Amino acid sequence: MSESLHPAAPHHLPGFITAPGDTDVLMVVVGIILIGAVVGVGNFYLHLHTMPERMAHKSQKLQFEIVAVLGLLALFTHNHLFWVIGLFLAMIDLPDFGTPLRRIAGSVEKLAGVPPEPDPTEPPPETVSHGAGTHGAPAPKSEAQSHA
Repeated sequence: MSESLHPAAPHHLPGFITAPGDTDVLMVVVGIILIGAVVGVGNFYLHLHTMPERMAHKSQKLQFEIVAVLGLLALFTHNHLFWVIGLFLAMIDLPDFGTPLRRIAGSVEKLAGVPPEPDPTEPPPETVSHGAGTHGAPAPKSEAQSHA
């Protein structure tokens, strides 16, 4: 007995309809494209999300840390205002208040007679390699120490 088609059924089926038991090629291709699109969009999102941190990486350590914390807050809270604030903070150059304050503190320590701690941000002082001359360095005053 031969099966006859229903009169309302189409006589030609499209190529994306598979026979029972065969592999659905269209579903496999769409699945691969979907996985690739999710990975690509996720990579783009994370690359865009870390843009303020990459911009602030060249700046001061404190500014970089603040921008990094704002970026993490924006990532985990989904509050985009943190990301915008981090972006603006990464775009501006904050003035360096630390170096002048460290120099003032070192000068006050020197006046008080306390040996100043070496600054880790400055290179070590150059040692005189030749003889007794200091070439332009002022002679230490012994009277200043006796009054202190």
